[in-house]
Amino acid sequence: MFFEVIYKDIEENKEYEEVINKVLTKCFEEENLQSSKLYITVTLTNPENIKKINKEYRNIDRATDVLSFPMFEKDELKEKIKNNDFEHVDVLGDLVISIEKVKEQAIEYGHSFERELSYMLVHGFYHLMGYDHIEEEDKKKMRPKEEKILNDLNILRK
Repeated sequence: MFFEVIYKDIEENKEYEEVINKVLTKCFEEENLQSSKLYITVTLTNPENIKKINKEYRNIDRATDVLSFPMFEKDELKEKIKNNDFEHVDVLGDLVISIEKVKEQAIEYGHSFERELSYMLVHGFYHLMGYDHIEEEDKKKMRPKEEKILNDLNILRK
């Protein structure tokens, strides 16, 4: 298992966990991390909690959809993967997702809840892997990786 799900002030939901399992397993396969001892903590929460976390760690006083907290710098992680340096269990990072925001955005973008949650997971995963999208050049590397995972899983925009 590559992940742990934590529910913070929302009800547990097996369907969420099935999506998380399917998507993160594919992410780990795509990046050849199945034999690593890396794992991700996924916290599913509400807008109030994600707003507090966003304010505390990023000094942005508003709710958002997903927050990513990587444990490695991109080059450090690349080296670890290249050398297969996975003697011990290591946290790749933490994702915090606002389920309410996922529901809102699925409606706003006109696609399924599964698609929106899956995108949040893939997007967060690649942030944990050291990718970003602030600069256009970086976005050109990150977006195709995200789309490949979702297309391979047949989780398409509707």
